[in-house]
Parts: sequence; C-alpha cells; structure tokens
Amino acid sequence: MPLEPLLPLFHQLNREHFDGRLAPDDRPLVVLRWSDGRLTRTAGLYRRWGSSPGEMRSEILLSRPLLDPLPRTATLSTLCHEMIHAWVDRVLGVREAHGPHFRARMALINSRQPGFEVSLRHRFPVPLRPARWLARCPRCGLRSPYRRRREGLACRLCCERWHGGRWHADCLLVFEPLTP
Repeated sequence: MPLEPLLPLFHQLNREHFDGRLAPDDRPLVVLRWSDGRLTRTAGLYRRWGSSPGEMRSEILLSRPLLDPLPRTATLSTLCHEMIHAWVDRVLGVREAHGPHFRARMALINSRQPGFEVSLRHRFPVPLRPARWLARCPRCGLRSPYRRRREGLACRLCCERWHGGRWHADCLLVFEPLTP
C-alpha cells in the first residue's frame, strides 16, 4: 500500500491545532517528506537550518520503515508531534526540545483530540540492531556494548570515583570491534 501524502494531513492538523499559522497563505513553513528508508530509530524528526530569518529552512521527516506498517493514527500522532516542534520554533521563535511551550501545546491538542494522542516518545516497534563495538575502561576494566563508536566518552564510574564526577582523559573508553 502506498504511503499517504503528508501535505493534506499537515494542512488538516494545521487548521485544527495551530490556527493555520504553520502555513500562512497556504504555504507551509516546513518541507514535509517521508524518509528514504534510512530513518529507522525514530518515527519522525523536525530540523531547521539557516542563520538568518530570510535563510531559515526547516523540514519534517517521517520514518517510512516505522510508520508504514502501523495504523494511520501513528502517522497523525507523529506528524502532529513534529508540527509542535515547528510551531514552537518557527511561530513562537523559541529554541526548545520538549520544554514548557511544547508540553503546553501537546496538552492542549490532547485535550481537544479524541482520535489520537500526541506523546513525547513513541512506543512503536523498533527493530533491534546488534552492538558492533565493545567499549572498555582502561582504569577499571568495565566493558559495555555500543552500536557505534563514540569519541570522547569516559567511564562514568571512574570519573565519579577518581575525579569528583568530572570528565577526565584517564577514563576515556577504548573501543574494540566486536567480531560476529
């Protein structure tokens, strides 16, 4: 089954919950698109770039692999969640993740909307990926699996024990590839 076009859903949610402010003159302030299949850990995201108001661009990207097999309400809920991010950023001009403006708008929408619920975190099934790296603390020897290599991570236990809880290079984790 082909994915539902996002623009009509966007305009519907914009009229119902954002007083049309995310699309002045019916021109959306954000680009809407389905992912190309690589967005597999989260159901959607909002991002913006550009340093001045004239250069400001933003987009809402929804995960094709996660949302395609789920009911339409999952797409609506995720799209609305990302639209709240866009509304806080583009309409209110506030830089926050899930702060007070976001939570207030989410609560208002949830109180008015019987068909679906907007939440902070999705609970959709996400396929597990095996760890590819093993991080080892050179100081205490503690080992932890990681899916990807991360630069600059230090052992929390050793930093707390030996350096008053502050990051220290003595506790940098050493990453070793896991063999399958």
